[in-house]
Amino acid sequence: MAKRKDTPAEMPVEEKLRNLYQLQTLLTEIDQIRSYRGELPHEVQDLEDDVEGLKTRLDRMTDEVSRFRSEINAHKNNIVLNTQKLNNYKEQLDTVRSNRDYDVLNREIEYVTSEVELSNKRVQEFQTLEAQKEESIRVSEEELQEKEDVLNTKKRELKDIIAETEADEERLREKARNLELNIEPRLLTAFKRIRKNSHNGLGIVYVQRDSCGGCFAKIPPQRQLDIRMRKKIIVCEYCGRILIDPELAGVKTENAAEEKKPKRRRATKKAAETKKETE
Repeated sequence: MAKRKDTPAEMPVEEKLRNLYQLQTLLTEIDQIRSYRGELPHEVQDLEDDVEGLKTRLDRMTDEVSRFRSEINAHKNNIVLNTQKLNNYKEQLDTVRSNRDYDVLNREIEYVTSEVELSNKRVQEFQTLEAQKEESIRVSEEELQEKEDVLNTKKRELKDIIAETEADEERLREKARNLELNIEPRLLTAFKRIRKNSHNGLGIVYVQRDSCGGCFAKIPPQRQLDIRMRKKIIVCEYCGRILIDPELAGVKTENAAEEKKPKRRRATKKAAETKKETE
């Protein structure tokens, strides 16, 4: 009897497939535990994203309010300076000695007056913008507080659920990690890639009623024979999942039940003929 090899790459194909299916079973159990949490992890993540987005929005609006206030202060300073100029120009009107000087002062007074009016208009505009933005900040802060309250509640719920299943999940993960050590790295990588691309997380499936147990595509008889031989790794031509026979997966087939059905039909037919002859 040949001595059994110890390295995963030198293991018989049958043992490789058996280890891979055991790993799939453990990972499926872990998926079921995680599904017990439902949509809660996604809800928590969405709420965290919303809270972060609101905080960023509040920071941006707060910066805008600061800019509005700076503009208001700048225009108010301009109003003060131009008002002083205006008063000076009006005082000088009483002391001018020529029409030319008088016209020059009047033009300056008109210009400074328009500057004051423009600054007053800008102050009102920025004050309106400031008030609108402060109202938006108030609404956003209320929304932020509500979302943070919901987020904290959801986090507590998720934490409680994780606490209930954490021990079982960690036990299964430890088994899965130990089992991965007995699987050829190249095969393990391919299995994980198939499993990631599969909607149900199945990377290896057994043949069910002459079909792939993952996508249910029909498998030719010769290919089924190759699968039962367990001499090489065979994948589904349609979905790419690794295929094994039901016996290796520990599943009983229904061949025996199907063989009995024709016998019952023959017995029924014979009884009908006997009854007809009697009549």
